[in-house]
Amino acid sequence: MSTLVNTDTASKKIGKKRWFVVFLLLVGGVINYLDRAALSIAAPDMMKDLHLTNTDIGLMGSVFALIYAMCQLPSGWLVDKFGPKKVYSWAIGLWSGATMLTGACSNLTTLLFARGILGITEAPCWPGAAKITASWFPKKERALATGFWDAASKWGPAIAPPILVAIIVPFGWRALFFIAGGIGLIFLVFFIFAYHQPEKHPTLSKEELDYIKEGGGGTAEKLGNSEVTISWGGLFKYKCVWGMILGWFCYVWMMNIFTTFLPLYLMKTQNIELKALGIYASIPYFGGIVGAIGGGYLSKWLMDREIFSDSLVAKRVTISISALLAGVAVVAIPFATSLTGTLALLVIAMALLSALSATGWALPGDVAPASMVASVGSIQNFGGYFAGSLSPLVTGMIADATGSYTMAFVSGGIIAGCAALCYWFIVRKPIVANA
Repeated sequence: MSTLVNTDTASKKIGKKRWFVVFLLLVGGVINYLDRAALSIAAPDMMKDLHLTNTDIGLMGSVFALIYAMCQLPSGWLVDKFGPKKVYSWAIGLWSGATMLTGACSNLTTLLFARGILGITEAPCWPGAAKITASWFPKKERALATGFWDAASKWGPAIAPPILVAIIVPFGWRALFFIAGGIGLIFLVFFIFAYHQPEKHPTLSKEELDYIKEGGGGTAEKLGNSEVTISWGGLFKYKCVWGMILGWFCYVWMMNIFTTFLPLYLMKTQNIELKALGIYASIPYFGGIVGAIGGGYLSKWLMDREIFSDSLVAKRVTISISALLAGVAVVAIPFATSLTGTLALLVIAMALLSALSATGWALPGDVAPASMVASVGSIQNFGGYFAGSLSPLVTGMIADATGSYTMAFVSGGIIAGCAALCYWFIVRKPIVANA
């Protein structure tokens, strides 16, 4: 009993300002995914209005993902060089403008241009969030904290369908892009005034700041500091970095199929009408929310129970188990014989993929030097979205050629399962300067 009282007292004394930072990252991430997921909700009406095909929709998803992937590399460097607040703030404003631009497009060429601009401007969001988490949280709490804000990638698509379908029905597909972009601009103002680095926070207690720093957090030195002897390009010499690139490639391959085609898949395979699509398309993402938080909690639980004392090992175990089980669930989806069975498998698959994602985004904080967390995170994400640039286009071509999504889901599930091999066998040791 005394241990519980002491623990509770200590928790109150330390403070919880760091968890408000997670809330900010969650909201920013939801808006980020709301803007990119709007395409999947608008796709049926856009196809009718602008005479687009499945391949055209897939091409838009691929253009976004390819440019997003390429821009991961400089975005991580920018976050490490100039600080997360400045780069993150600029990114919010610019991607909100790109979203609004999409609503003004009238043909495939202009849509591809707008999606390309969105890919450039959204790139710093997740590397910036990883950098902020590494600054604000001790290592043992990072996976859990990351799980909460990474759940934004599921909250966005989860809440978007019913809201955006409600906008599309009376106002048309263009309105949802204008409104989504406007929400981002409102959040930008709030973020600028609400966010501070730990050492500059006006009301952060000394106890909480000490707790953060003692656990490996605190504001990292900027790139170029004499204590960091690894160049940005030198990161590619490390085996663990390539394991993260390949593992994330496998994860995002499948995730981008869901992001781009899930509403269309449900409409065409389950005969769901547009009015009901918002509700059904959001259901799998609620599984993703639970999975993202659950994956982060599992990693922390493995350490708290001293099953694994090494934070890196605990995360690798969580990722590998999640990847293998997700692969099995995805392969089974096209063989489900009812709407209930399809939704159940989609929920399970999304939960497991989200557990992988949340833990994977916490990994750079364990693998990289403190001043290069955003750079390593963005390099990992580059690998994923290089895959993401291919999978929507391949899926669209398969759907047009065969009239079925079965082949795309089966191959996607196998690829997702391969992420376990990459993280378990290749990501074994952290980056060590001069090693």
